[in-house]
Amino acid sequence: MSNLVVRRLLIDLKAPFARRWCGGDAFRSAFFNALSMSFPVGEQFFIDAVRNAQAMLPAAQQQEFQQQVQGFIGQEATHRRIHALFNQHLEQQGLHNAWEDRATQRMKLMEGSDPRHCLAITAATEHFTAIFAEWMLQHPHALDGSEQRLQTMWLWHSAEEVEHKSTAFDLYLALGGDHAWRLTWFRRTTFIFLTDVLRQTVNNLRRDGALWKWRTLASAAAFLFGRQGLIRQTYQPWRAYLRRDFHPGQQDSGLSQRWLQDNAKQYVRVGAA
Repeated sequence: MSNLVVRRLLIDLKAPFARRWCGGDAFRSAFFNALSMSFPVGEQFFIDAVRNAQAMLPAAQQQEFQQQVQGFIGQEATHRRIHALFNQHLEQQGLHNAWEDRATQRMKLMEGSDPRHCLAITAATEHFTAIFAEWMLQHPHALDGSEQRLQTMWLWHSAEEVEHKSTAFDLYLALGGDHAWRLTWFRRTTFIFLTDVLRQTVNNLRRDGALWKWRTLASAAAFLFGRQGLIRQTYQPWRAYLRRDFHPGQQDSGLSQRWLQDNAKQYVRVGAA
């Protein structure tokens, strides 16, 4: 069980940035903005799910998971704070975060349910973020033309998502989580996640006046379905989750470790689990 380091990112998010901050590309900017809009509320859900799950374990196992859970919570809380600052600029640009509103309403439906359900949702979403993060670290050129501080923010977040990809999954197994329910929540979460990111990206593009522009559509096609496109490259890692013997640790974390080592001057350690 790996220890997780909590880091404070040394970037300044006070200064505003351009609406099409991602290299002047309307689609890439709108897509990354959509993801960021989901993070503050989503990260809090993950924190609560993991904390509540740990509390269900016997005392000895709670102690076994203590450092990993503390590190997970610290990293996710930092992501939540950073993206809340980023999202404030999006709001000032006139973008409306409808994804957060929908997610908040759905979370209310989970109140009073078996905590393992929330944990299964967390494990599924953490798998999405881990494979997306791995793709980002493999294809940092997706951020070409962006300010260095924004490139650093997205790649740092990606590196830490890969780093803590196993925490919720390990807790789910420790609590005797059912394989069938794990797959059920994975399929449901896949549908909801893809629908939400599409709706929010379209909404962002509409407000930017770029929704039906040929350049926007061409960028979306290349980014998602090109030879090195996000969906094309992540389908097999996504599908791996369906295997009975799947574990997040089976996926290589080398790019995450390398980025954190090579960019150690971009952050300071504030805690280690």
